[in-house]
This record gives sequence, C-alpha cells and structure tokens, in this order.
Amino acid sequence: MKATGVVRRIDDLGRVVIPKEIRRTLRIKEGAPLEIFTDKEGQIILKKYSPIGELSEFATEYAETLAKTTGHIACITDKDTVIAVSGGSKKEFLEQNISEELEKVIDDKEVYNSKENNNISIPVTRTDNRERKYNSQVVYPIISDGDVIGTVILLSKDSNTKMTEVEQKVVQSAANFLGSQMEI
Repeated sequence: MKATGVVRRIDDLGRVVIPKEIRRTLRIKEGAPLEIFTDKEGQIILKKYSPIGELSEFATEYAETLAKTTGHIACITDKDTVIAVSGGSKKEFLEQNISEELEKVIDDKEVYNSKENNNISIPVTRTDNRERKYNSQVVYPIISDGDVIGTVILLSKDSNTKMTEVEQKVVQSAANFLGSQMEI
C-alpha cells in the first residue's frame, strides 16, 4: 500500500471525501461504485467495483471460445481494464488499463468497426503507442440494465482480414449474452 499523505475527517453522516487528485489519478468518476474491504489490522480498503469482474472466469472462457471460433484475438473489458484475452498476448492486454479512445466508445455506447481496413483501429490499452497494430477491429459494448459495463473486442493483425457482418454479429451476441448474465 502506498501512503498519499492526505488525511480526511469523517463527517457527522459518516462520509469521507476522496481528494480530487486521487479520484482523477484512479479515474473514479462521480457516482462510480466502490467496494469496501476491511483487513485484520483495521484498515479500510476502497476498490473500484467492476460488475463484470465478477464474471472474470466466465469471461475468460468466453474469450477463448470467441478466439477459437473466429480465429481472431478476443478481448473482454470492464470500464477500466482488460479482464479476459485469448488468441493474443496476455502480457500485452490482460489487466492493462483501457485507452482513452476505448473509454470514449464506452461512454458513448458506440459500436466500432474498422471493417474496411482503412480506418485506424482504436488502441485497446493505454500502453498502445498510437501505432497501427491491428488491421481490423470490432468493439461492441456490454450493456446491463441500460449501463455500459464493458466491451467485447475482436482484433486481427492479418492485413488481408476484414471484419464482416459475421464477426459483428458474433461480437454483438457475446456482448448481449454477457450483459444479460449481469442482470440475473
């Protein structure tokens, strides 16, 4: 654990203010859910809550099925990180923070498709160096109870591959299924 040097008092309603600098650094937005943990030493730990993170084992299996079925790299993200990857480098994607461009796709509830290979694919993680790594890409939001909770992504590095309507429908089905699992 890293000390910040910030001290806050609890108000009469039991609230503690998380400083703006920390919220900005950790990308905690107003209304964002936080999980509360305690440990044996009496520490209180706040962690960003990821509803789809509860399905991480299931999401990993689903990503493996997508990769085997389509022959492409499959990634599943929550609103902050890549939680599952198959068909590609786990080191490159898994548990990496998602890019600002992907965050915008999530915030706008957009479907992104670079099907003609003439669109630059959006970076998946913050460590992508804006270089064109993928020749085709489909990004579909996972929606649960009207809120976007993550994305399903198919990527291809093959310069001859184009994402067709089939890949779009497969990704859409995966996103809809994962979203429906969160509503149960």
